[in-house]
Formats: sequence, structure tokens, C-alpha cells
Amino acid sequence: MDFAYLLLGLLTVVLEGVSGQGVYAPPTVSIMHSGQACNIEEERYTERVYTIREGETLELTCLVRGHPRPQIRWTKTAGSASDRFHDNSVFNETLRITRIQRHQGGRYYCKADNGLSTPAIKSIRVDVYYLDDPVLTVHHSVGEAKEQFYFERTVFLRCSVNSNPPVRYSWRRGREILSQGSDKGVEIYEPFFTQGEIKILKLKNLRPKDYANYSCIASVRNVCNIPDKMVSFKLSNATASPSIKLMVPEHIVVNPGDSLSMVCVTTGGDPPPTLTWIKAIGPLPKTSVLKGGTLTLHSINADEAGAYSCLANNNVGNPAKKSSTITVRALKKGRFWITPDPYHDDDNIQIGREVKISCQVEAIPPDELAFSWFKNGRPLRSSERMVISTTDPDVSPGTTSLDIIDLRFTDFGTYTCVASLNSQIVPDISIDVNISSSTVPPTLSVPKGRSPMVAREGDTVELQCLVSGKPKPIILWSRFDKEKEKELPMPDGTMQTESYDGLLRIVNVSRDMNGIYKCQTSQYNGFNVKPREAAVQLIVQYPPSVEPTFLEIRQGQGRSITMTCKVLKAYPTRVLTFEWKLGNKILLTGRFESQDYTQIRVDNLSKDSYGVYNCSIINEAGAGTCSFLVTGKAYSPEFYYDTPNPLWQNRARVYSYMLQWTQMNPNAVDRILAYRLGIRQTGQQRWWEQEISMNTMIQAGELITHNLTELLKPEAYEVRLTPITRFGEGDSTIRVIKYTDAPMTNPHLGYYMYIETSRPRTEGERARLLSPIFSTLPKNPYGSTNSAYCVSFYYNMYGKHIGTLNVFLRFKGFKGSTITENLIWTMSGNQGEQWMHANININPSGTFQLIFEGIRGPSIEGDIAIDDVTVMEGKCRKVDQPVNNVKTGGEVSVLIHIWLFPVTLVIAMLSHRR
Repeated sequence: MDFAYLLLGLLTVVLEGVSGQGVYAPPTVSIMHSGQACNIEEERYTERVYTIREGETLELTCLVRGHPRPQIRWTKTAGSASDRFHDNSVFNETLRITRIQRHQGGRYYCKADNGLSTPAIKSIRVDVYYLDDPVLTVHHSVGEAKEQFYFERTVFLRCSVNSNPPVRYSWRRGREILSQGSDKGVEIYEPFFTQGEIKILKLKNLRPKDYANYSCIASVRNVCNIPDKMVSFKLSNATASPSIKLMVPEHIVVNPGDSLSMVCVTTGGDPPPTLTWIKAIGPLPKTSVLKGGTLTLHSINADEAGAYSCLANNNVGNPAKKSSTITVRALKKGRFWITPDPYHDDDNIQIGREVKISCQVEAIPPDELAFSWFKNGRPLRSSERMVISTTDPDVSPGTTSLDIIDLRFTDFGTYTCVASLNSQIVPDISIDVNISSSTVPPTLSVPKGRSPMVAREGDTVELQCLVSGKPKPIILWSRFDKEKEKELPMPDGTMQTESYDGLLRIVNVSRDMNGIYKCQTSQYNGFNVKPREAAVQLIVQYPPSVEPTFLEIRQGQGRSITMTCKVLKAYPTRVLTFEWKLGNKILLTGRFESQDYTQIRVDNLSKDSYGVYNCSIINEAGAGTCSFLVTGKAYSPEFYYDTPNPLWQNRARVYSYMLQWTQMNPNAVDRILAYRLGIRQTGQQRWWEQEISMNTMIQAGELITHNLTELLKPEAYEVRLTPITRFGEGDSTIRVIKYTDAPMTNPHLGYYMYIETSRPRTEGERARLLSPIFSTLPKNPYGSTNSAYCVSFYYNMYGKHIGTLNVFLRFKGFKGSTITENLIWTMSGNQGEQWMHANININPSGTFQLIFEGIRGPSIEGDIAIDDVTVMEGKCRKVDQPVNNVKTGGEVSVLIHIWLFPVTLVIAMLSHRR
């Protein structure tokens, strides 16, 4: 009977001379968790859940593979995929949050993108566990009016707490554990419309034994080592809800700069209530002092006015609350207006007609506001012809008016209204209004040549409306969209701007400030008549916006390039010219007709053709410039991070490192002749450099290897690579290599290969994994093919029933007539739970294959696993045999990683019979 063992995994083969499709690969990603998690569920409803206690440190690491090296971005949602992403993102492999808080729970996404295929995304949900201190409040049955609790009363003890996961409650009376049904006088339940955060203990018709100490214990069952929390309350026949009394009036009026103390005292409540003060809007003033039930405010200002409340709480019934409102005296915004006789269709003041003078102020408090009128400095009293009213019914409060009936020449003069409060601290406001034959309503106009106003972007512009008349009113500026027939915000964001001289000054004008600006007279400080209006058009000129503003073009010598500069926006657009330059040399000029772009072509690039090309597109307001940097610099190398086991611990004090990279866009410029390799210890200033020659054209995706040796343990090193072409040096790239002496317990964090020894497998059954067939080619037509190669792999043989792991080298005879298999490595029995490393030197004389054979042991505890299999030219690196020296350079080999593209694994099935 034949049996086949399915071997799942990846086979990594590294061999010079083997053709492949390159090592470019789309990203793969997985999330590893560390830090102080208290529970991890790998799968629950198709998502991973990471549980952590509030205040601990969250640490998630995004492990990525793929080439070029993917960029990593962490994002978060509040709790589900439908929630909006937070704006903040973390561009790092490790996401670390110290002292995590409950609001930081949610689903975290790691996104890896290297431009190949679609980005790889993995997520993990972080559940933050916490347990707040429980709160116990006591309430009596609805309808009871008295403060004391008597035997016939029903009492509710309400215990509430915020927690995650949901809390579990238990109740005690003294040392007695209370539960539903344990006492006929006790009922335990959860209110409707709650989710377990509240539990109520109901004491029906209080009995003497019900007067006792009660404890509510909140527990989350010790998850994340969160201890239980308890709150207690002593219920007695004196238990009563709080009551308080304020020792200040409900309304207090003070002058600015005064100090005030508000006293609140308790008049009842058991247990004794605690007192505190709050402000209705915002926090208490910074200069306030709270001591017991007394709140003291020093040097009060207008911002500190408002309602202040004293709260008393003893967790019995509802908190008691008493409030007092503080008003700070103030006078501001004094204004006046003149109203001609409303019974005549004339805006002018005329002898024999009526005229009314009104003035207005904002007063706090308004009931203390008092007005007095004067003419030419002498007090005025209300009479039949001079009617003074303290409040004008047609306008808002805080207004007084003087109505002059049958105006005479003797009435001409200066009228003054004075507003005052009941305070010596707040200064009065005086408003003067002159009534004479020259008092005329306003006119409004735009000076000649001041509309339209043409300005360039970035200028400071002044729009002007001329106002005449006496007195001159306040001018209101607004902005109008003529097409949409609606008001637009002004440049400062407001809908209207006041001007006392008719000027509107706009600093740093921009193109979006184009439009119609209206000026109109206000009734304030002028005539209360129909507003006069005028308009000014503002035209903002700006230089052309172009694309691209900057573009780098890399191209090899002897090739051609075409550069295009396009106009996006410009004002004015009627005259547009262009000019192409290389440095200071003018190459091409012209004028735009119907097209919106200009082009230039450079053929047969040479060293003199490289440089910065500028295309200037010009109008009356200035120029927009497209810049093109044409260079023959090579792109930067791309370090390869997915090398299995790049580090060798060669000797006691030094180690070696396999440095691998590909070249970004190698065909974009001239052939790369060499690389300049620089290396230095981290923290040091000096670089040690050498050149690595490239004898052939580098292909896209071709993996290049250079071995670094004589690196001191445990130092880390910065490595810099710079490509060199006949143009010169290209872009450099830098990475850090680190030494680690940690044992490799799992060399491959993704997949590995193993044989399964569970039933129906039996002792002695074999499974074989065959590699692809490798044809070794000589380096020259007359050379030998008998080269040395190193086979390296990791294996795990842990269990009391471990069988045998064999490695064979298979040859094909002359003309493929015979096949020979040689045993080159074997291991049997339990080798411990760690992954072990094996190196085998082989010297194949031609085409060969590797065969890994697993033989089942006597029972089921005998799984054998292998991982990270590599084949590399050259003998295996011994502890005392370094391959090369970083100071003198070394051979560079091209490595093709077969595991990055599909490999056919041939499973050989051998028969075993008992």
C-alpha cells in the first residue's frame, strides 16, 4: 500500500547561473504582538483580538515581506470597518502606545505597499479592559416626602460602574451574601434599557435588620489581573438626602475688579454631604479659591460673570443644588442716529419740521442704565417741544431719544446724551450730536478711476467709497456674487466690515478675492434714512499656474527626451508667451495661440545636454515656470530584506553578513559599471569604502550579493551603496545591519515543511521532497563544472517518537542513462525543541537534485520539520573560515530566490509493508 505525505512550504534555492524572473514581489504582511497583552485570540469571528489592560503598553509589529521594501502605515478605526479612519497615521513597523487608554481601543490596520499589485492589509482588534470604581447611591420609593426612612419605606441601593468586559455584581449585608431569592425582603435586578452596567438591590418595607452596612462588589473575573472593586454604604434610620442653603442672594451685581465670597452651608443629610461649586458655562475662574462650601472670586471681570451653583451630594437621593447669578457692570458701544420728519418725503432737516435724535448703548445690567440729555453743555428736561423718552419702542433696549417738535433756528447746537450706571467705577459714555443748517444726509460715490481696481496677487489694495454729508455715517462693506446673486464672506471671513473713513484695505490679495465689493451707509452715527450704496469691482491678476513645476528626467547618453510644460490657469490669458532655457542659454521662444502647452525635444543626449531646463510662461502679472532636471544619474539600489538567515556567527568576536540588493530601473540610464560600498559602525563618523565592479548589464529584479565579514560583535553597522555609471555617481541608499545572538526558535515566520505522523501513518513510512533540477554551467568554455556548493537548512526534530531525516544528492549518469543517489546527511531521534541549523558541502559534477527524506518513528509524537533551505555557490562558512574581508572586497554573485515564484514540488511515494 502506497502513502503520500503532503509537504507544505517554501523552498529557497540560491545558485549563481540559474535563470529566474527576478526577486520583485508584492507585499505580504502579518501582525505580531508583544508588550503587555493579557489575552490574544487568534481567530474570533474572522478577526484577531488583542486584549490589554488600561494603562499598560501596547506594542504591535507589522512584519512584511516583498521587494522593493514595502512602506508600512498604521491606521485605526473606532471599532468597526464602517467607522471613519482617524486622521493620524503612523509610518513605522512598530506601533507603540504607552499607558493605553480605553478610547484607544479599536481595530488597527497595518498596510504595506511597494507599488506592486494591491497593498497588503492585516488588522487586529485591540480590546482595552478596565474597571472603574463603583458608585453606590440610595433612593427611596417614589411619593415619599419626608426626609427620614421609616420601617414602611422601600429603599433602592443602586450600584453602577464603567467597565470592559461587562461587570459582574455581588451584594453583601454585613458579611451575609445576598442573592435573588435568598431573602424575601430583598430583590436584585437590572433596570430596563441598561446593558449590565447597573445593578439594583431593592429593600422592600424596611425591617430592623435592613439597617446595616451594604457592600457592592464589582468584578470582571480577574481578567488582565484587574482586581475586584468594592463600595460600601451604611443604611440607618437617620439616612437622608442632602439639603443646602446659600448665604448670598440669587442675583448679585458687582463692579469690575471687585472680590466676592459666596457661602454655601448644609442644612441636612446623612451621611454628611460633600459640597462643591461649579460654573454653568466653562470651568471655575483660575483665580477662584474653593474652601469647603465657600467660593471666593478675586478681581472679577466680565468673562467671569454667569451662573454659579453649589452642589451637595451624599449618594442619597439626588444631589441638592442652589444657584446664584453674578452680573458684572459694563457700558459699551455708544452710537447715535438722526431721523428726519417721517411725515415728509424728504431726508433733509428743515425748519418747522420734526427731527429726532436717538442714542444707544449696551448696558449690563440694563435696569441700572440711566440717560441724561444736554444742549451745549446745559441739562435738558422733557417739554412739549423737546420730548425725551428713555426707551425708544422702535429699537432695541438701551436706547433714548430726543424728539424736537417744530424745529427752530434757536434749536441748532450740540446735543449730548450721557449714559451711566449705578456705579462710581464704570465710566459714563457721552455721545455728541450736532444739529445745524449744515446737517445733511449722506451721499456715497466711488472716486473716478477707482473701479475696477486691478491688483496683482500678493499686493495690498485699498478700495474706496467717498462719503459726504454731516455727520458722516459708518460705512459697511460687503462682498457680492453677481452671477449667483448672493452675499459672500469678506476676506477676513466676516459677512460685513465697518469703516469710518470709507476705505477697505486688503492685505496680500489673492485670486479668490476677485469680485464686486459693495459699500453702503449705516444708520449709526448718521441719518436714519434709506442706505446709500455704491460698488467697486476688484480684479486680481496672477501669473500662470503651470505643471509640472518640477520633474526629474533620467536618461542615458545618446538617447532623446521630450519635455512638455502646460498652462493650468492664468489671468489675463490674452497674452501668453513662453521661453525655454538650459541654464542661461535661451533655446526656444514663442507665443501661445490656441494650445495650452509648449514642448521641446532634445535628441542625442550628451554631457552638455544634462542640466536644468526652465520653461517660463509669461503674462502681465508675472511668470510661471516648469523646471526639468535632466540627468544621467542612476537610481538608488534597493536593499533586499527578505534574505533567509543573512547573518553568520563565524568566530567568537566577529560575524559576517550577506548583503543583497537589486537596482531600481537599471535600464533608465547608462550601464552601471560599479558600486561604491561604504560601511561604518553606527555612531561613528568615518566611512570605509571600496568599489564593487559590475562586468555585465544588470537586469531588472536581478539580485546582487556581497558578503561583509570581519564585523565586530555585537556592533551594528550602517551600509551605504552608490551606483556608478559613466555619468558619475548615482543616488545612494543606506541601511543598518544588526547582530543578534538570540537562538532561532522559528527561523521562518510564515510557512515551513513537515511530515505528519498521526494515524493512519505507520512506523517506517517515508516521505520525500525533491528540489528542482539544477544544471551547473562552467564559468568559461574550458572550465570544470565540479564546483563546491553549500546546502543550508534548519530542522526541528522534537518528540519521543522521532524517526530519521535524510538528505540525498541525486546525479544523472552520462547521457542520463543512470540515476545515482548518495546520502550526504542524516539525523535520527529527539534533538530538542529548538530549531537546529545544518550546513552540507557538496561538489556536484553536473546536473543534480536534492532529496529530503523523512522516516516515521514508532508512534505519533514524531513530526519532523525543515525550513529555509538554501543552496549557494562556495563552501559552507565555517566558524574559522571567513569568506571574504570587507576591507579588501570580495566576489559578488547573483542569487535567484526560487521561492519567490512557483516551484513544483515532486512528492515521491514509497511503499512499506509490515
